[in-house]
Amino acid sequence: MNESARQATRIDAIGGRFDGWLLAIACALGCVGVVMVGSASIAIAVDYGVGPFHYLVRHGMFLALGTALAVWVMRTELKTIEHHGQWLLLGCFALLIAVFVPGLGSEVNGARRWVNLGVSGFQAVEAVKLLLIVWLASYLKRYSDEVTATWKAMLKPIGAVLVMVALLLAQPDFGSASLLLAITGGMLVLGGVNMPRMFGPMLLLLPVLAVIAIAEPYRMRRLTSFLDPWADPFNAGYQLTNALMAVGRGEWFGVGLGGSVQKLSYLPEAHTDFILAVIAEEFGFFGVCVVIALFAGLVGRALWLGLQCVRMRRHFAGYCAFGIALWVGLQSFVSIGVNLGLLPTKGLTLPLISSGGSSALMTCMAMGLLLRVSYELDRARRQVALLRGETPPVAASAPATADTPAAPAPLRGRKRRDGNPVAEPALDMPAPVASRGTSRLRQRVEPTLGGLA
Repeated sequence: MNESARQATRIDAIGGRFDGWLLAIACALGCVGVVMVGSASIAIAVDYGVGPFHYLVRHGMFLALGTALAVWVMRTELKTIEHHGQWLLLGCFALLIAVFVPGLGSEVNGARRWVNLGVSGFQAVEAVKLLLIVWLASYLKRYSDEVTATWKAMLKPIGAVLVMVALLLAQPDFGSASLLLAITGGMLVLGGVNMPRMFGPMLLLLPVLAVIAIAEPYRMRRLTSFLDPWADPFNAGYQLTNALMAVGRGEWFGVGLGGSVQKLSYLPEAHTDFILAVIAEEFGFFGVCVVIALFAGLVGRALWLGLQCVRMRRHFAGYCAFGIALWVGLQSFVSIGVNLGLLPTKGLTLPLISSGGSSALMTCMAMGLLLRVSYELDRARRQVALLRGETPPVAASAPATADTPAAPAPLRGRKRRDGNPVAEPALDMPAPVASRGTSRLRQRVEPTLGGLA
């Protein structure tokens, strides 16, 4: 085996590490969710006659299945996901249309948002959120130059999302429709779209959304009731007044786990949409601050990972991280704002905490994708360190063998006057000096290392 092939084998053997902060925060939020779903759902489970721990067991099963899906995503190469990214848009449309198919879609409380899977219902829009993010990440990478320079490339994803919004409004689901629009706009901005060009569609969409929001009487009641819920505490303001009573009763450190009164059939959806109000009652201001800090840490870490990936020219990975950060950040912000009376009441769960099988499954998969991004970013850094002639620390996934020594030797090739080897640039980095040939090493190096400078 010649030296180039041997060095390529060493690079391929280098593994990465998953981000410990992301993993710890996601696990912490999941544990908070298990405890609070168990606490908040006992009364409603007894009312329905399904056993006191029915919703806790159900939530635990969905979290376990979501964890298995997250592990599967964590073991999948991003280039494989990117390869299929172009087809995910069709998956979004298929899921949103499936809820209207007789026998397949099911109606709950006057809304057709669920696909009947036999053993359980699945809320289609939860999967659409993740599929849309991956498709947008793939699109922004493939058409990065066109998105910043032409109207057509910028309007294509906006048009696709508007079709999804129309399907969501037909269900109806105004909250998820607004969330998809916000995620798309945020990803386009982070993807480098021309900001003045974005103002036109935004100025057109805002009045349309306002008209849609006030067109239905129940939406109008929600928009006005949160301003003064005590004006109608037994009708339009019922949910919010009970949520605010729970928040106020918690004071600084709460009444203790299990001590909530509002969850005893006074506060509707105490284990789903209004679970933060129960957290506030049982753990007080301190508990709410801890939950907010965990979400801020998760979103901040995801944005930081996305920025690092973009700097290393791993744009697909970076845009995926940006999209998940926007999704989790915006949805948690709305859910927290609703529980505290800062925003109109909307049916959005608190990610990783609220009870909800569809939300738990897809949020876990999103966390798996984020962890995969962190793994490949760390692996790329190690590979770059080897190309520079440094000795990167060996990951646990790359055991030493006869062909893959524990401490790879620096590249042997042209040397500078001081005797140090010259690092070859990654394939996606413009080399200042034209290469004199194509080696087997160049062909096998991952083409998105970048960031040698």
